[in-house]
Amino acid sequence: MVDKLNKFTMTPDEFVTILKTVVLKSAVDSTKELLRDPPGRSPSEKLKEMSAWYSKLAPEDRTVVDEIINESATSAVFGFLCVLDGVRAIEDGKDKGTLKLFYEGKDNSILVNDRTQFGLHELL
Repeated sequence: MVDKLNKFTMTPDEFVTILKTVVLKSAVDSTKELLRDPPGRSPSEKLKEMSAWYSKLAPEDRTVVDEIINESATSAVFGFLCVLDGVRAIEDGKDKGTLKLFYEGKDNSILVNDRTQFGLHELL
């Protein structure tokens, strides 16, 4: 991510890789942790119920729930990237606007979701 001139770059591949770690993996891990051990002095009743249910599951059933959590987080990130790419509409009508995601570095500006390249959702 750092070139010879010490400028940070952000290719679409790098952006999606970062999202996988910072957003997707983090969401999956924190959701599993919530189910294993609800945080705080008095977690909500709903969260306590879900945690109790999850704890009673057989290990193979917990694995299935963990996979569902992963699929759900992946689907949410995929959908968001589809919106950024313009392949999932957020407006009605034929004159739709476009979303542009730029990485602004100290000395450069990079369009991350360049529609002439592969879509970010395709890279996920």
